Amino acid sequence: MDIIFLGGLEIETIIGIYDWERTTKQTVVLDIEMAFDINKAAETDDIAFALDYKTVSKRIISFVESSQFFLVEKLIVEISNILLTEFMISWVKITLNKKGAIRGASNVGIVIERAILLPIK
Repeated sequence: MDIIFLGGLEIETIIGIYDWERTTKQTVVLDIEMAFDINKAAETDDIAFALDYKTVSKRIISFVESSQFFLVEKLIVEISNILLTEFMISWVKITLNKKGAIRGASNVGIVIERAILLPIK
């Protein structure tokens, strides 16, 4: 399996359950791994057959910046849904780090993996 990744993607958004979190943007940091067959892109050296990670990152940045979820659980699942439905990937692993959410901890967040399940023939 080939993996395309985006690491340390920092995005400002409204996220959280407390009153101050509903008015103050916070930084979430995303690490994203996506399964994508790179063989055709490697064979042809043509971007048309590659997973354009610039397009992926722009889509995710736009979505996260405009979102206003209460829970990181909701945000991370919505990101995975976008990636699996809008891009030609079959599997994704996302780490969402809500830096500074817990005093004394430099990192706190969630890691999920999702896949498109193909029907059995």
